[in-house]
Amino acid sequence: MKYKLGDFVRFVDEKMEGFVTRIIDEQMIGVTGEDDFEIPVLASKVTTVHGYVPPGSVKETKVDEPEFTGEFSAKGVYLGFVNDPKANSVVHFQLVNDTSFQLLAALTSSGQNKFKGEFAGIIAPKTAAKIYSAQMADLQLWPKFTLNITFFTTQNVEPPAPLAIHEKFKAKDFAGSKKQLPVLKQQGWLIQLDEPEIIIDAQKLKESFFKSSDENTVLDKPGKEVDLHIEKLRNDYQFINSTEILKIQLDHFHKSLDAAIVHQLHEIIFIHGAGNGTLRNEIHRILGKHPKVQTFMDAQKEKFGYGATRVILK
Repeated sequence: MKYKLGDFVRFVDEKMEGFVTRIIDEQMIGVTGEDDFEIPVLASKVTTVHGYVPPGSVKETKVDEPEFTGEFSAKGVYLGFVNDPKANSVVHFQLVNDTSFQLLAALTSSGQNKFKGEFAGIIAPKTAAKIYSAQMADLQLWPKFTLNITFFTTQNVEPPAPLAIHEKFKAKDFAGSKKQLPVLKQQGWLIQLDEPEIIIDAQKLKESFFKSSDENTVLDKPGKEVDLHIEKLRNDYQFINSTEILKIQLDHFHKSLDAAIVHQLHEIIFIHGAGNGTLRNEIHRILGKHPKVQTFMDAQKEKFGYGATRVILK
């Protein structure tokens, strides 16, 4: 039977039309016209009136799903934050769908008892959609966001439970380094919304308890030059006060110096900038008392001015 209840049809041999109100059998249907009188008729004697939407009804929307090939990906829903290429102070929220599901998504912002729908739509598999934009400098003024996501597929795969994310973003959410965003192939901050379950390997956990501190601590070999400028160390530096900035820079200095000693480097250069001299003076104070430092001096003044220190190790 090609007809279903509610279809609007027209009689082939008569000037009559109406709605299918009953499926009698494979051959017969009941059609009710404007007079509310149901007429039994052969299905072959009527034709569908395409595009007709009765008043007050919602037209059915067919979701076209791309042809499925390869292994089905059930995980990989991300919220990415990408700087605008022309206006770096503007950040775009990208809903990234690296799964094989279609995502039905809706974003609402709220603040001061006001709510606003910002986005609603379907994100196809292996695509992304921009759902919001904001000024990074106004981070503290950003509203609270509610993101609802439902998973859909025509494949024989059980969809995950819908996601409901309620988030008020803070500076710490942008503290990490930028990463390559899936699908978009751009650099940005990334939050996975469908985090996989954490599986704890009891045996490996037990083994880690019995490792020596030397085994648990791995120091990568540093480069010949270590840049301590805060913008090289943190992406959220504009939200950090001067005291915390100095602490971050000194922590990185200590870690790099220790790594240089462990890897038995002969020398290393720390680029600290000239500025007001606070970082430079603190580094020189530490180096002057360090038992593994043979000597230190300003590094290549023609290249760095007074903004770098060359350290010779024992």
